Amino acid sequence: MGLLSFRGGVHPPHFKEPTSRLKVENAVEPKVVTIPLSQHIGAPCEPLVKPGDKVKVGEKIGESKSFVSAPVHSSVSGEVKAIKPCLTPSGEALCIIIESDGLNALHENVIPKGDIEALSGEEIKNIIREAGIVGMGGAGFPTHVKLSPPPENKIDTIILNGAECEPYLTADHRLMLENPGDIVYGLKAMMKVLSVSKAYIGIEDNKGDAIGVMEEAVKNERDIEIVGLETKYPQGAEKQLIYACTKREVPSGGLPMAVGVVVNNVGTAAAVAAAIKTGMPLIERICTVGGKGIKEPKNLLIKIGTSFKEIVEQCGGYRGDIGKLIMGGPMMGLAQYTDEIPATKTASGILAFTPDEASLPKPRNCIKCGKCVDICPAFLQPLYISAYSLNNMHETAEKYNALDCIECGSCSFICPSKRPLLQSIRVAKREIIAKKRKTK
Repeated sequence: MGLLSFRGGVHPPHFKEPTSRLKVENAVEPKVVTIPLSQHIGAPCEPLVKPGDKVKVGEKIGESKSFVSAPVHSSVSGEVKAIKPCLTPSGEALCIIIESDGLNALHENVIPKGDIEALSGEEIKNIIREAGIVGMGGAGFPTHVKLSPPPENKIDTIILNGAECEPYLTADHRLMLENPGDIVYGLKAMMKVLSVSKAYIGIEDNKGDAIGVMEEAVKNERDIEIVGLETKYPQGAEKQLIYACTKREVPSGGLPMAVGVVVNNVGTAAAVAAAIKTGMPLIERICTVGGKGIKEPKNLLIKIGTSFKEIVEQCGGYRGDIGKLIMGGPMMGLAQYTDEIPATKTASGILAFTPDEASLPKPRNCIKCGKCVDICPAFLQPLYISAYSLNNMHETAEKYNALDCIECGSCSFICPSKRPLLQSIRVAKREIIAKKRKTK
């Protein structure tokens, strides 16, 4: 099969070489973990424990009654020291602080749940929910919600995202090389939940070794196909990935289920496999620690709640002064002003950039070159949406379909005048959504 892709997109430098050939290492056991009760899109959890309680690895410590939510679990065994608001990568949130006893004693509920052949689709979905599994590509959408489409949306295809199109990040790449069996197992489990008989795993061609390994892993699976994708950003965005694999176009304002597709990350599939095979909820993940500001870039298997500072120390610490610290990739990640924050379920990367790398050029006037329009994967006109946003004309920005922006940052990357296109479009989206909520 030839390489598949979508219209638009950009080609930022990869910067993946420092970690793409480094095997995943187990991070050092943290002495204290700070576990946010909101690590997902949806309602935050309420604590199920109190200060002074003893907890074990995999024990549920937070849950919400809302459907769009995901429970959280302890990543260590030890004592609950405090429950208080703390700074997290996405802002302040209520957190449970646990001091580890170093024993890593497992909770009694962490036991194998059976085999997918014997389990019903509903049972698998409940296992996924109880395990607190969310989208691990960065969005953090609860997986059991994705696997519960309304009756009018008939799902016939699942796509696993192995594109990992963000520069620097190699966590998914290493997962596919080192643990392909669990990815396939988790995918088959999700296929059973949705009763679908067709699945694709999309992988960019700059990961040729991963394509080979995954093709070997599915050689006896008639219903699962490995799709080689052109290396281009944002190849891993849901709508773009769906078009590349199926040639179906998600309508404006619509979700993937509108065209019969559900998209999940390869890391999410592996977490589903772990929840079924061992009963272990989502308490750890692979994280790429890199950037020129890191002395020894690595791929680490980190426990949720470990501080960025501890994680960076396991990579030799910082190299000189740091200009910017980011959770995630450089295109869509979240910049942080301190490393005294905990890693969450969506911490696919921790990147440290030098002051030179992080410096932003002064924006100049738009020259109407049209490059942002040519490369926009969502078929928008970023220069106009941005201009209306900067002039507080948010209703007009909405008419230009601002809410269809996937916030990939391609427009800001390509702009020769270095206009704050993405930043201003984000402001417009927030204002439009806030107004809609107020109206409702």
